[in-house]
Amino acid sequence: MTIQWFPGHMTKARRQIEDKLKLIDVVIELLDARVPLSSRNPMVDEILKGKPRLVLLNKNDLADPQVTSQWVKYFADQGLPALPIDAATGTATKEILPRVKQLWAHKIERQISRGINPRAVRALIVGIPNVGKSTLINQLAGKKIAATGDKPGVTKGQQWIKVGTEMDLLDTPGILWPKFEDQLVGQRLAATGAIKEELLHLDDIALFVVRYMVEHYGAALQERFGVTDLPEDMENVQEVVKVMEAIGRKRGAIVSGGKVDLDKASLIIIRDLRAGKMGRISLEKPQ
Repeated sequence: MTIQWFPGHMTKARRQIEDKLKLIDVVIELLDARVPLSSRNPMVDEILKGKPRLVLLNKNDLADPQVTSQWVKYFADQGLPALPIDAATGTATKEILPRVKQLWAHKIERQISRGINPRAVRALIVGIPNVGKSTLINQLAGKKIAATGDKPGVTKGQQWIKVGTEMDLLDTPGILWPKFEDQLVGQRLAATGAIKEELLHLDDIALFVVRYMVEHYGAALQERFGVTDLPEDMENVQEVVKVMEAIGRKRGAIVSGGKVDLDKASLIIIRDLRAGKMGRISLEKPQ
């Protein structure tokens, strides 16, 4: 399965970011805590040109806390402070402004030493579609400013948002990259909802999810769906399909003749993963 997704408005969004960069003090890079590297646009380093950056690991409530701790260390080793948050509930979002100000502290101190009243820090927020940017902006602003949705592509243009008196935040549309060189990246993003479902084969995505769950979270899969026999050879597609069929039977995804509706079973698996109903699951670990 090949997943490619780069509509024209994303090319435009990149140009908009580059045009506004000279106005920006600090960049807030929003990632999905379940798939931090896969949800990180590889073009960002090139686009941002060394701007001070705070990495936010969003949807932390859905991610494996032990794996998230590994990711925080991973980014720290690269000189990037990382903060796990949950924009939907506001968990740890109050720590964002102090972290941003810390990154810009040297400039603030310089302004004060010159007798200048420091202006608000200008921060750019970047992230791929459906990573939770609009939800975070509304949380920081304390009111609904940005449109939100559970599908990618909700934000269409740029807008400046005031966060109190100390930070001005520039929102941008989510940007994916032209092609996933590693198809595993595309599968992870599809599983977490960063790519529109119309572009996917749901059974392929569910196949990836079940295979990963059996290998890393087998007990959680068994507890959620009541399946007992998990295959040892996860490279055997037919063995993985048998697990999907067992889940479909447990959930009543049956068509005439007693066969399992694999599309319906796949949707159940994917939706349960995204909703956190299998527990806190991370789909990749630092290498």
